[in-house]
Amino acid sequence: MASTSGTKSDGLPKSLSRKMTRMRTGGAALDAPEDEGIDSEKLVPSSLAEIIPILRVANEIEPENPRVAYLCRFHAFEKAHKMDPMSSGRGVRQFKTYLLHRLEKEEKETKPQLAGNDPREIQKFYQMFYEAKVRDGQYKRKPEEMAKIYQIASVLYDVVRAVVPSEKVDAQINKWAREVETKKEQYVHYNILPLYATGAKPAIMELPEIKAALDALRMVDNLPKPRAQSTPNEPDDRDIAIHDLLDWLWLAFGFQKGNVANQREHLILLLANADIKNKQQEDYGQLENDTIENLMGKILKNYRSWCNYLHCEQNVNIAYNAADRQQLQLLYIGLYLLIWGEASNIRFMPECICYIFHNMARDLDGILHSNVYSVSGGTFRPAHQGEEAFLREVVTPIYQVLRKEAKRNQAGTLSHSKWRNYDDLNEYFWSDKCFKLGWPMDLKADFFVHSDEIQPRNEQPNNVTSGKRKPKTNFVEVRTFWHLYRSFDRLWVFFILALQAMVIVAWSAGGSLSLIDEDVFRNVLSIFITYSLLNFLQAMLDIILSCRAWGSLKKTQIVRYLMKFAVAAVWVVVLPIGYSSSVQNPTGLIKFFSDWTNNWQSQPFYNFAIVIFMMPNILAAILFILPPLRRSMERSNFRIIVFIMWWAQPKLYVGRGLHEDLFSLLKYTLFWILLLISKLAFSYYVEILPLIEPTKLIMELKVGSYVWHEFFPKLRYNIGVIISIWAPIVLVYFMDAQIWYAIFSTIFGGINGAFSHLGEIRTLGMLRSRFDAVPRAFTKRLVPSSNEDVRTNHLDESLERRNIAKFSQLWNEFVNCMRMEDLINNRERDLLLVPYSSSDVSVVQWPPFLLASKIPIALDMAKDFKGKSDIDLFRKIKNDDYMHSAVIECYETLKDIMFGILDDNDDKKVLKHICYELDSSIQQNRFLNEFRINELPNLSSKLERLLNLLKADAEDVESYKTQIINVLQDIMEIITEDVMVNGHKIMERAHAKTEDNDSKEQKFGKINLDLMRNRSWMEKVVRLHLLLTVKESAINVPMNLEARRRITFFTNSLFMKMPSAPKVRNMLSFSVLTPYYKEDVLYSEEELQKENEDGISILFYLQKIYPDEWSNFQERVKFPKTVDAAKDETELIRQMELTRHWASYRGQTLSRTVRGMMYYRQALELQCFLDMAGDRDIFGGFRAVDLNYREQTALAANSQAVADMKFTYVVSCQIYGQQKKSNDPRDRSCYQNILNLMLQYPSLRVAYIDEREETVNGKPEKVYYSVLLKGGDKLDEEIYRIKLPGLPTVIGEGKPENQNHAIIFTRGEALQTIDMNQDNYLEEAFKMRNVLQEFQKDRPRQRKPTILGLREHIFTGSVSSLAWFMSNQETSFVTIGQRTLANPLRVRFHYGHPDIFDRIFHLTRGGISKASKTINLSEDIFSGFNSTLRGGYVTHHEYIQVGKGRDVGMNQISLFEAKVANGNGEQTLSRDVYRLGRRFDFYRMLSFYFTTVGFYFSSMVTVIIVYVFLYGRLYLVLSGLERSILMDPTVLQSKSLETALATQSVYQLGLLLVLPMVMEIGLERGFRTALGDFIIMQLQLASVFFTFQLGTKAHYFGRTILHGGAKYRPTGRGFVVFHAKFADNYRLYSRSHFVKGLELLMLLIVYEVYGESYRSMSIYWFITSSMWFLVASWLFAPFVFNPSGFEWQKTVDDWTDWKRWMGNRGGIGIHQDRSWESWWEFELEHLKHTDIRGRVLEIILACRFFIYQYGIVYHLNIAHHIQSILVYGLSWLVMATVLLFLKMVSMGRRKFGTDFQLMFRILKFLLFLGFLSVMTVLFVVCNLTIGDLFAGLLCFMPTGWALLLIGQACRSMMKGIGLWDTIKELARGYEYVMGMIIFMPIVILSWFPFVSEFQTRLLFNQAFSRGLQISMILAGRKERAASSHS
Repeated sequence: MASTSGTKSDGLPKSLSRKMTRMRTGGAALDAPEDEGIDSEKLVPSSLAEIIPILRVANEIEPENPRVAYLCRFHAFEKAHKMDPMSSGRGVRQFKTYLLHRLEKEEKETKPQLAGNDPREIQKFYQMFYEAKVRDGQYKRKPEEMAKIYQIASVLYDVVRAVVPSEKVDAQINKWAREVETKKEQYVHYNILPLYATGAKPAIMELPEIKAALDALRMVDNLPKPRAQSTPNEPDDRDIAIHDLLDWLWLAFGFQKGNVANQREHLILLLANADIKNKQQEDYGQLENDTIENLMGKILKNYRSWCNYLHCEQNVNIAYNAADRQQLQLLYIGLYLLIWGEASNIRFMPECICYIFHNMARDLDGILHSNVYSVSGGTFRPAHQGEEAFLREVVTPIYQVLRKEAKRNQAGTLSHSKWRNYDDLNEYFWSDKCFKLGWPMDLKADFFVHSDEIQPRNEQPNNVTSGKRKPKTNFVEVRTFWHLYRSFDRLWVFFILALQAMVIVAWSAGGSLSLIDEDVFRNVLSIFITYSLLNFLQAMLDIILSCRAWGSLKKTQIVRYLMKFAVAAVWVVVLPIGYSSSVQNPTGLIKFFSDWTNNWQSQPFYNFAIVIFMMPNILAAILFILPPLRRSMERSNFRIIVFIMWWAQPKLYVGRGLHEDLFSLLKYTLFWILLLISKLAFSYYVEILPLIEPTKLIMELKVGSYVWHEFFPKLRYNIGVIISIWAPIVLVYFMDAQIWYAIFSTIFGGINGAFSHLGEIRTLGMLRSRFDAVPRAFTKRLVPSSNEDVRTNHLDESLERRNIAKFSQLWNEFVNCMRMEDLINNRERDLLLVPYSSSDVSVVQWPPFLLASKIPIALDMAKDFKGKSDIDLFRKIKNDDYMHSAVIECYETLKDIMFGILDDNDDKKVLKHICYELDSSIQQNRFLNEFRINELPNLSSKLERLLNLLKADAEDVESYKTQIINVLQDIMEIITEDVMVNGHKIMERAHAKTEDNDSKEQKFGKINLDLMRNRSWMEKVVRLHLLLTVKESAINVPMNLEARRRITFFTNSLFMKMPSAPKVRNMLSFSVLTPYYKEDVLYSEEELQKENEDGISILFYLQKIYPDEWSNFQERVKFPKTVDAAKDETELIRQMELTRHWASYRGQTLSRTVRGMMYYRQALELQCFLDMAGDRDIFGGFRAVDLNYREQTALAANSQAVADMKFTYVVSCQIYGQQKKSNDPRDRSCYQNILNLMLQYPSLRVAYIDEREETVNGKPEKVYYSVLLKGGDKLDEEIYRIKLPGLPTVIGEGKPENQNHAIIFTRGEALQTIDMNQDNYLEEAFKMRNVLQEFQKDRPRQRKPTILGLREHIFTGSVSSLAWFMSNQETSFVTIGQRTLANPLRVRFHYGHPDIFDRIFHLTRGGISKASKTINLSEDIFSGFNSTLRGGYVTHHEYIQVGKGRDVGMNQISLFEAKVANGNGEQTLSRDVYRLGRRFDFYRMLSFYFTTVGFYFSSMVTVIIVYVFLYGRLYLVLSGLERSILMDPTVLQSKSLETALATQSVYQLGLLLVLPMVMEIGLERGFRTALGDFIIMQLQLASVFFTFQLGTKAHYFGRTILHGGAKYRPTGRGFVVFHAKFADNYRLYSRSHFVKGLELLMLLIVYEVYGESYRSMSIYWFITSSMWFLVASWLFAPFVFNPSGFEWQKTVDDWTDWKRWMGNRGGIGIHQDRSWESWWEFELEHLKHTDIRGRVLEIILACRFFIYQYGIVYHLNIAHHIQSILVYGLSWLVMATVLLFLKMVSMGRRKFGTDFQLMFRILKFLLFLGFLSVMTVLFVVCNLTIGDLFAGLLCFMPTGWALLLIGQACRSMMKGIGLWDTIKELARGYEYVMGMIIFMPIVILSWFPFVSEFQTRLLFNQAFSRGLQISMILAGRKERAASSHS
């Protein structure tokens, strides 16, 4: 019975069984299995987290002693009750109740085992535990094991004190417990470095660089001890141990202990890795001064730059010759890292961190120099001291400002201009007014005071409450397209001026040659007037768009804006006046200005004015060709230079000196000069010049009559017609530069790729032909060169053999890795392997697949040889190097095997004599005379028999041995009797020497079978067997396409240019960071077996897509053919577990990503072994996989230690803590799978945000922590816990916030960002140290890259045709696209791909992404922007690749494209794009525009061109102008417009995206393959797909800029083989495609119908064919690419589902998938949050639909050709009547439909009679025709839609006047009509079964090529169906 006398129980009774009453609960007890230990990870409430270690110990020791486990749980219960006696915490009461039940049961079931009662039992157990595991454990166990043991011992002692009265506790136990507590700190759970471990030191702690770093940090003796502020419980002079500099900083400034521990390890590893790079191991004594100097320079570079910018003195005071210089430097480094490590969300504000560091560095200096206060004379104390003081007093106040601003943005829906984001708050610290905050910071300062209260939830979203809002800082993100002009004004100025000049030249009679004419040239000079107007527009936009930031701007900046505006206004007046004075015979307005200025009229004035006006541009051009001067001036902080540059650039901390070196500048300048020449020439000769003559004719034409009522009949020059013709051409002119960019980037990218040696090995044939050079290339690229190797002659055979041995190690690991991934089978693996023990054979041992059939061919060659000279035979063999190697290796290996198997010395002597005869005969050229070579095939067959026996498993050993002896004797007989001419003499001599004259059959009877247990010897047997037997078909291994791709890419990359590999010890250290939220970790059995509506499971689907890999998997794991489920449940579980992993490794899962990233560690261990191992180990075949079995050897331990020091992998599982405690099966599965990953990969680390409930001031509050975990024995182990100021993820975008909280746990000098859908390959991991050397590579101007871009392989391309399209598109972007961006254009950024960051550069400059809500939706690219703006640059490298998954279904792809388009829309508004667009030079700015937001704007313009063209034609055809012009005899139909518009169709059809795709495929796989792929893509309707996605881009990009609404759109990463319902497609594409498609359809129909009488059909189709294609694509692509989209039964089901969805009413809680009303409300969300400008623009755009009614009513027969405006007025009367009729029906249904059914029927009957009467009158009296009825639909349907759009935009007003329900019903009616129009063709096509068959083959052609019978799958007919029915 448990006693509690040892502690105070707060009223708890001593006995559970007798006195403890059952607590009342407010809910049911928690569910948990009674026969298992308590799940401490799930059941324990967060407020009781302290008892989790106790429960873990109970679970741990329960199998050993259940009674002690019971006592532990009892102690946990008591502790929980003390922590929360009232059970007020969330879930506490339920937990206590459950635990109480458990204890009551265990008290009865468990009995003491070691003693008679509980006090003696627990003491006895403690004694046994201590003696068995604690006493000598430090010398026998690893530090991580000891950490767990000490934790258990500590908990057990707490239980002892709880159970045993203190006076009765054994004295020895107390002594041991004190010893445990003393040593416990030495065995805390550690991350990488067990810093306090005693006893046997881990290998990593023995590394000299680690020791040196530790020694440097532990120099604290000479430091003054900080005087900590006293607390009520602790005296002021308490004695606190200080072990190192970080402990000292912790005591001085109040950092958290978890942060200190984390940064201590961080700093040690930084120092050690930096110091070892250029040193040899034997050189070690202490850290080099340069190491610390350089590290400090990197970390504080941004701080120093900030100080210089603000002209404030740095607070880092270190004398150059100070004796303690190293110590001071480490203190400042440590201080910065501690600030950064605890800054939480403030890490996104680097200059805010600079401000904090600036003040704390001053405090540090005060402490070090023992300053005193000037007034009181007291000892200097820092501003913040005490436990968590830094978090509480520095971080939390700033976090609260961020939190308030985040609440203001209303989840990103509020306008950016109304709240401050991260950039605004950070840029507050770009001004010296930040020093007004003071130190300690004044919380009443302007920065912290938030006068605007948070808007209540019940207020309208757009009603911002009164109060003075804080101004934006430096920039305002306003939703307007004018940002495109403001950011890229030079681009638009150039194109507008070029267009004006070309039109002027083309208008002149002489065409392009007329430019030399004086009058034409003078006219061309008018472009400078246009330029001045555009400058004025720019100055005006600067003022308007930045006005909300003026409150934060310096007065000089405001003056600059106003002066620029004034100067621009002056030039707008001066230049026209000057131009007018230069025109001869002026007229009109020009004459007025000319007369006004006649007193100083002279032609040169305008020219002088132009020179003065252009002076800034001339100076900029001069500085452009002198980039070093421009860069120096822009970056200078000297006040005189700043004053000089004041006019040219705004005073900003970033974006200064963004100029490349001269050579790079010349490259991208040449690129753009060639492109612009081509573009302008094309525009002039194809788009502009052909339209000039038709334009002149039309302007001179007199139009006599209009069909409709013309408001401006006297308008001259037919200006309406001119605008209709020229508007689309002008838009094409501005858009087609994007096409020219695609062409030129394709050409330059292809040339660049060819010079980079891409695609030189792209087939197995090419690989075989160059494989002999692969080892040499491997040595050059991947083997570090030592000084000894350099001194050695490169032809030295021993060195070459050693390098080949190293190559075999890596190559074989690569091959074995592919085998483990099931890409190859066992036979293919054997054919690809290279032997390890190459020293046994005198020739290079090539992989057997290269030597396929070489031995059989050589035997046939020898057998058929007719010559008599040995030389001729050997020459024929040596002509084939591989054959020569195979023959020699075969002979030497056979000799080795034979000598090994023979156990009798006499037998060995015979064999030795035979070999001697053979060798000597070859040397003396008498081989053919002494050997019968025609007998060799017979010998080969016997050898094959022997090798088969040696490979086989022996069941009967004696029989097996006899068979081997018999075959061996046969072989020897054949050799001596048949092959050798004099062989019998050898046998006779052997018999003569034998004392027992036995028969010769008794020779070779003793054999040694023990060798068969030697793996190395057996490998020789297997290899020899392959050499003798493998056929020519083996040259085609591997058969798997992915394996072929990986082998060819890896070998090809060895011939590409890359930095030399350093030794692992000297390489840069790096980390990998993967953010994870709730995606799949590992597919569960249920997910794999769950069948879709067609009866298809994921597992079945994968088995069909990857049939060869499934077969290889079954071969590898050796599944038994039949398993008795009842008898072997364990085997079934094992099979399913392995199958889950196999399937998950083919999906986009976290387990696949983790496996891939952990290849880095495997590669580093192997490479480290090769660096350190001697020749004996290398030649002996020490394989990397053997490291796991030789952990006690120094070599293996050192390899692992160095790998630990160089590589860290952190997965940021944001909600891991919630998943632990969740009751949702999927969340629990994710938690368990993540835990299993940690247990499987010990070096994997998981970071998560932990939410705990803690009592603060008597109230429960949520407290958040960043926690780092690693895998322990069976559970996770906490390493670091750092308290946060609040929940970090509520401030900004989720992914960057998730990355940011975990980045403090990463290590190293480089950081690779890996998404959750990526993969890696072992062979690519071998090249990681080469890539990292790019950071160290010498470059012009000593610039080091800050981001290394890597290429990707899209591994999802084989799933379907759509996946193939997407894969090709993405592949071209990540290869040829980014190759061109990086070189020559120098505008590559970061695109969410596996780029490698200079970690220190970015952690001191805001991190690896930006996180402001909504504006940074595409968070990744902003890190590239930020890096470039802050002086970094990005490179791209294609000799290494990382795998990446992409979306594979139509809807997934569209969601992804929508997200990216949303992100680009937000980028357009951002300050980063503005600053880059303004600060780049002209040509780099062009590159930037056309490769980022310009691409999406061009996509939108492409769509707008179609609209402008068709609405222009609609105007012409309805007004009658087109008829008048075409019927005029002086005008012939010109094709100029159509020819020019053909340019647009190139873009529309997706050919823009196909060009780089074809080039890259051609480059890497051959142009014949590329051409074939292109044709197949077109046959599979790739153009339909790309045209459809064009609409997606245009819609979401435009809507985001106008109204906002950008958000993260989860696409799902599953396998899409299911059929999407019609309602799903309708919801997703209704607004983005269907509405627009139907509008264009109506335009095309109207244009055809009303122009048919005077226009030929050929002309019509010539003009509109591409537009019809666009309409068809937008309306029907989702159904064409929808599996089973034309299957009749599914079509019927879709219709039923759609009708149900349309009819369901919405309301609160009704999801949009369930009701049309809910979906409609959701679709209007963007209008709720848009501003007045967006609403007005929406109304203006809606007015375009009124032109249908206005135009068509005049064409009706009932109008009788009357052109009065009354006709139009009467049409509105008809429209009002129709709407009133519909309203009456709607109201009648609502009011009378239920209770007054008869009245409602009467009402409908009366309305029907009225309708019939009216129609009869119209037909009889007014001559209404049937055609008029159809025309009326075309007339009034668009009008109703316009009214609907206007009503939606005026939502508040409509609700106010009670018309909102009418708007809703009108919308429902339109949705019904649109749905019917779209659905009817699907129904018709579904009638024909062959359509569905064709569609299936179209969709899954790629899967067909891999053996997938997709039609069978989609029909649900499985192969196992028959067996299931039987």
